[in-house]
Amino acid sequence: MNDKPNLPGGSFSGGGPIEPVQLQVALEERYLAYALSTIMHRALPDVRDGMKPVHRRIIYAMRELGLTPESGFLKCAKIVGDTMGDYHPHGDASIYDALARLAQDFAVRYPLIDGQGNFGNIDGDNPAAPRYTEARITDVAAALLEGIDENAVDFRPNYDGREQEPVVLPAAFPNLLANGSAGIAVGMATNIPPHNLDEICAALLHLIKHPNATVEKLVEFIPGPDFPTGGTLVEPKENILEAYRTGRGGFRLRAKWHKEETPRGGYQIIVTEIPYQVQKIRLVEKIAELYQEKKLPLLGDMRDESAEHIRIVFEPKTRTVDPLILMESLFKLTELETRFGLNMNVLTAGQIPAVLSLRDVLKHWLEHRQEVLVRRTEFRLDKIRHRLEVLDGYLIAYLNLDEVIRIVRFEDEPKQKLMSTFKLSDVQADAILNLRLRSLSRLEEIEIKAEHDKLSKEQRDLKKLLASDDLQWEKIAEQVKATREAWSKKTVIGRRRTQFAVAPTIDIDLEQAMIEKEPITIILSDKGWIRTLKGHQDDLSKLDFKQGDGLKRVLKASTTDKIIIFATNGRFFTLEANQLPGGRGHGEPVRLMVDLEENNDFVEMFVHEPGRKLLVCATSGHGFIVPEDEVVASTRKGKQIINCETPAEARVCVPVEGDYVATVGENRKMLVFKLDEVNEMTRGKGVFLQRFKDGGLSDARVFKKSEGLTWLDGAGRNYTLPWSDLKEWVGERAQAGRMAPKGFPRSNKFGPSFG
Repeated sequence: MNDKPNLPGGSFSGGGPIEPVQLQVALEERYLAYALSTIMHRALPDVRDGMKPVHRRIIYAMRELGLTPESGFLKCAKIVGDTMGDYHPHGDASIYDALARLAQDFAVRYPLIDGQGNFGNIDGDNPAAPRYTEARITDVAAALLEGIDENAVDFRPNYDGREQEPVVLPAAFPNLLANGSAGIAVGMATNIPPHNLDEICAALLHLIKHPNATVEKLVEFIPGPDFPTGGTLVEPKENILEAYRTGRGGFRLRAKWHKEETPRGGYQIIVTEIPYQVQKIRLVEKIAELYQEKKLPLLGDMRDESAEHIRIVFEPKTRTVDPLILMESLFKLTELETRFGLNMNVLTAGQIPAVLSLRDVLKHWLEHRQEVLVRRTEFRLDKIRHRLEVLDGYLIAYLNLDEVIRIVRFEDEPKQKLMSTFKLSDVQADAILNLRLRSLSRLEEIEIKAEHDKLSKEQRDLKKLLASDDLQWEKIAEQVKATREAWSKKTVIGRRRTQFAVAPTIDIDLEQAMIEKEPITIILSDKGWIRTLKGHQDDLSKLDFKQGDGLKRVLKASTTDKIIIFATNGRFFTLEANQLPGGRGHGEPVRLMVDLEENNDFVEMFVHEPGRKLLVCATSGHGFIVPEDEVVASTRKGKQIINCETPAEARVCVPVEGDYVATVGENRKMLVFKLDEVNEMTRGKGVFLQRFKDGGLSDARVFKKSEGLTWLDGAGRNYTLPWSDLKEWVGERAQAGRMAPKGFPRSNKFGPSFG
């Protein structure tokens, strides 16, 4: 019994068209073919003319239609149809999208197509249908095509073999760098920004003169990209240099803006240029969304007043808002600042993908131009040889005019008779037979001899050109100079649009600056529950706490502040005031916000003041001075500052505002000594501040000698003991001290030290 299936068209066993193939091999072969097709025929530009096949075919098809810069316009539907039918059978939509982009002056630095009609706008609106738009090529495209009829480049059959298409364009215009390119292939991509042509030509001329020029030198001529939409480049020079050296990198691009004064001392920000490839309408919508979500608290209002030129207006919330801070917040959160990646991945030799440096890209273009020059020169020489051969025949005819006329009139085969009689070539005989009677004049003979002499001289010059590299590079330099002159910075299209600047260094924390600043009162309970009340509250009598809980600390702050909390284990924790729970209910436990063990408690809470110093002490009597900036923690675990050995624990954290320290122990003994005797550290155990036989340190205070020592008495009033009455407690650090003055609180505390 035969178990093999009967398949139409043959079987696996019998020699039909169906053949067994390993799936892995088939997938590898087909995917590789697809990848190569995408890389070579769709996504990557050629380093020589900077074009992908679709762009090259559009330009060539328009040239074949006679659409020169001086000609009239033709419907884009006709252009798309001819391009698709003859050269690019990949769908009219993709062809028209590519064609329309080449006409957009906000997308292409030097447009290749002169469009008439609606070709889209910077807001992101699509072009009109191809039946409504018309186009012709620009002078830039004409420069790319220059010499294409003079055997400057190779041609190949089109997709069906009916027509011939150029493999690459002659490219008298350095299109790759001037207009840039972007594409995604299989396993690779390319992204090249546009540059200023005047600067490119300056670098090319330097490279012709100095073939071993370094990238560092070339970057002096090409300092960075020049985008169609302008903007401000804020990428550091060293990063730009590294990107051009390796062919990979990126550029930070910002919108261009200026401050405009308004009546009554106010101001508004005017944005006149936006980053490349950013759609204005999407940008405005995104900023509006962020404003509605209150993520731009410094922004008061925004208007899009754009007409022919971009004009986006930003008004600050208050006139006191720093315009730099406002713009930095917008740059941080919106596409007013973008990063344009550089990946100079191009096809070299028409088929080899490679990431090139700036120098390599320029070098490949110059080599292509040399090849084009040689081929055009050889083509011209062939034309001259042919013409000189014809002219030589004419001169022979003029010298034997009567005999030539006789042969033409009376011989049966005049061509053969002419060739045998005067030793003429086939070309010469045909030329003589095709002469018109009116050409047989003395004047014409003189003109022919003059033309012969002129062509002979040109022939000698062209042969010298082919024989000398130096002459060839001189000729190429002349062509580059002519290109530079046509699109120099003095012209409207040639002026540099993207400017360079250094991004301002903002000392203020942008994240904090973007928080709306409002006064709040922070409440910390004895059991570690925290909440905030709007405004600065003085009457706290109506505060409600959980049963068995009460008020531990109250702090007046702002929503933009950082709140520092000090714990008995010697750790400092940092909380953002704007992220603390509101005043409804009893708040939330601080332990949900920080990692603090159950056997430890919170000692102090205060608003962070950068640059301030703190005195931290433990119950063991040890302590030291620490810069407050060192205690700010960035994680939930906090920052260990003072080390305590069990059973001792951290007890005191007070600001250092004075020149003397007063310490008091649980035994009510007090000691006053100079602040200079206390070490400044970033973390550790510290030094003895006061020694105790029993008990430990209860409180400490830094004060000014001139102002005396102040504490909060039992009635809640501030009591100050002048320096003259403090002398009996003055000693040296690490002494035992004396009993506290009469009237000192029974709690052995000086009272609140912050606020």
